[in-house]
Amino acid sequence: MSAEHTDVLIIGGGQAGIAMSEHLNKAGIDNLILERARTAERWRSERWDSLVANGPAWHDRFPGRTFEAHKPDAFVPKEEVADYLVEYAEQIGANIRENTEVHDLSRKERGEGFIAKTSQGEISARYVVSATGPFQKPVIPQIVPEDSGVTQIHSVNYRNPDALPEGAVLVVGAGSSGVQIATELAAAGRKVYLSVGPHDRPPRRYRGRDFVWWLGVLNLWDTEFTPGTEHTTIAVTGAYGGYTIDFRQLAETGVTLVGRTDGFKDGKISFAGDLIKNIHNGDANYLATLDLADAYAERNGIDLPEEPEARIIGADPDCMTNPLVDLDLAEAGVGTILWATGFGYDYDWLNVDALDEKGHPAHKRGVSTEPGFYFLGLAWQSRRGSPFIWGVWHDAKFIADHISKQEGYLAYQGSAERLPAE
Repeated sequence: MSAEHTDVLIIGGGQAGIAMSEHLNKAGIDNLILERARTAERWRSERWDSLVANGPAWHDRFPGRTFEAHKPDAFVPKEEVADYLVEYAEQIGANIRENTEVHDLSRKERGEGFIAKTSQGEISARYVVSATGPFQKPVIPQIVPEDSGVTQIHSVNYRNPDALPEGAVLVVGAGSSGVQIATELAAAGRKVYLSVGPHDRPPRRYRGRDFVWWLGVLNLWDTEFTPGTEHTTIAVTGAYGGYTIDFRQLAETGVTLVGRTDGFKDGKISFAGDLIKNIHNGDANYLATLDLADAYAERNGIDLPEEPEARIIGADPDCMTNPLVDLDLAEAGVGTILWATGFGYDYDWLNVDALDEKGHPAHKRGVSTEPGFYFLGLAWQSRRGSPFIWGVWHDAKFIADHISKQEGYLAYQGSAERLPAE
């Protein structure tokens, strides 16, 4: 029995896969999306209950559709983001096959293209796009042993405060997820310890504009990849209508700030002595963003209300000036360690030469080292904005154009023989 065939097989039915399908449809190229669960599933079942988009509705969207039920500066709840992606897929006529998981992707033994072995049978394709995104496999550092007597979960498995065991919570990681979860837990009456590593801390709004607007006019969304930037932690939130994250204010609510979590022994978890350094460096990043915004407004004669109070940074709380070096989990009543420590890649299904020696995608702007195979939705795929809904849309267009050019070469039916001069 011969395998089903499509010109382009897209693996992943989230924002990246949908954007890819849109551009291929416009180019008249046959394509099929395979999604292991439901369309946009990660927004529904792999995020906490109260999550909202980190960017405002006017910005974090596809060019062809707005969030009609929300004001432009609102932050859309996760379920409505998922609904939006489903509706957009229907709008562009995306061919999505749900509940279909890819177990293996290999080159054909004969002929051009690839064979995908899936939970629903084999599918052949001339081109394949991995649109599984940057959030594939939760990473939990191997610091605290499983038999330590404390529950350990990754942020991907967190839903709400009531779902956690009783007791205090140590949240490890102070990016957007870690800070938002720590804030929610503290508001619910939990004792919270927040382990803070190096981070950037942009203003949510400044001089009447959201920081996504400032990054846009300053051309910072188009900043190209440089080694190390893919690991930058950003502390920003759209929760409660959006506000600037301030670790000192978080400490005022009762959250105990600690340094990076770096060890465990005899029931005690230890922290690096870098808390003040990390927070002060985050402050410097924050103030540098304000400087860039002020300079842009002055240079371009833009009349925006000045905001000198935004530069006021409060005094360091006691947990910063006298930081904990370790914490006895039992003595402190810690019932849960919540690891907001990001994600790694998961390409166990991929059996083509498209990864480097570390198992990371080997590519330039999504065009991999394996001819005909592409990546889409990666952090810093082409620029800072790549993993966002609008950013992945532009990266998808680049890949669709690349596939169209390849199709043009394959359509050539002439010969390379030398012709006489006319």
